[in-house]
Amino acid sequence: MRIWDFISDPRDFGYFMPGEWAEHDCCWMAWPCRSGLWSKNQETMQEYANVANTIAKYEPLKMLVPPKQIESATNFLNQSVEIIEMSIDDSWARDSGPNFLVGGDNLAGSAWIFNAWGEKYQPYDQDAQMAKRILEHAHADIFPSWLVAEGGGISVDGEGTIITTESCLLNKNRNPKRDRLQIEDELCRTLGGTKVIWIPGDIEETETDGHVDGIAAFIEPGRVLVEVNSDKSDPHYRVGIDNTNALKNKKDAKGRQLEIEFIEEGIYHQDIWNGGCSSYINSYLANNAVIVPAYGYDRDHLALETYSKLYPNREIIQVPIHNIATGGGGIHCITQQQPRF
Repeated sequence: MRIWDFISDPRDFGYFMPGEWAEHDCCWMAWPCRSGLWSKNQETMQEYANVANTIAKYEPLKMLVPPKQIESATNFLNQSVEIIEMSIDDSWARDSGPNFLVGGDNLAGSAWIFNAWGEKYQPYDQDAQMAKRILEHAHADIFPSWLVAEGGGISVDGEGTIITTESCLLNKNRNPKRDRLQIEDELCRTLGGTKVIWIPGDIEETETDGHVDGIAAFIEPGRVLVEVNSDKSDPHYRVGIDNTNALKNKKDAKGRQLEIEFIEEGIYHQDIWNGGCSSYINSYLANNAVIVPAYGYDRDHLALETYSKLYPNREIIQVPIHNIATGGGGIHCITQQQPRF
């Protein structure tokens, strides 16, 4: 394992972040432990365990658990899930974990700076060390970065293209002294990319400031899945329209015009909305499977139908996560894939 300096470019050694559909060696998660975040802690832990136990049927699952919660995690998790004792502050492994890189002579990963989505939660000092600690546990090379960012803020195609949102990455609570070009260059350096496609995001979403993993995602090189809302009266309707328009006629790093697919999103009407994550894009691509959230909306079945069409060779499994969602994230937010090296 090597720790590179801040100016070393992973691309010079052949490294890049593969698309999430590539084969995985394992999946990383972090046990729910933020006090006061969820009103129903036992139900939330059960849902985390249900997601972990489901993923573990398709690929190894490594769960980070703080020392004081080892016993409770053991009671919820199947024996197939590997419990790794580690001090953590929160449970969103996508955001505080590393971005794994392949293509060089050893497994590697980039470690961005984590500041709890713009200092929204305290403490976060242990989560700020999570990316480095996971890479050390995986015996992976570490490429550090000055960029304050989260894994849920990007989607990559594994062929040089990165999609991210202006509402998040250009937010002054992340990198106030950096401009768009500097952020773009650092995204490309740390992810092995060559082109960044910016979309508006969602300025009304105050938990992550509009992460892309609740809006759009690559499903393969050249194809992007975008969430839209068929209900024009829904408060979230314009988000899908604006981000779709931003992706139209865009070309990727290989010069291909992006093909756009659509998925119906959840419901944001105040009397129905869960108050947190209602994104079906916020799913996890496991080996030979897609783990899709269910929120208790009457649209839940539409997500299954869409993913079945998009991934006919994968098993589609839906897991209820209403309680997780109230904390502000979905299945993608609580998982981080380690690609096969």
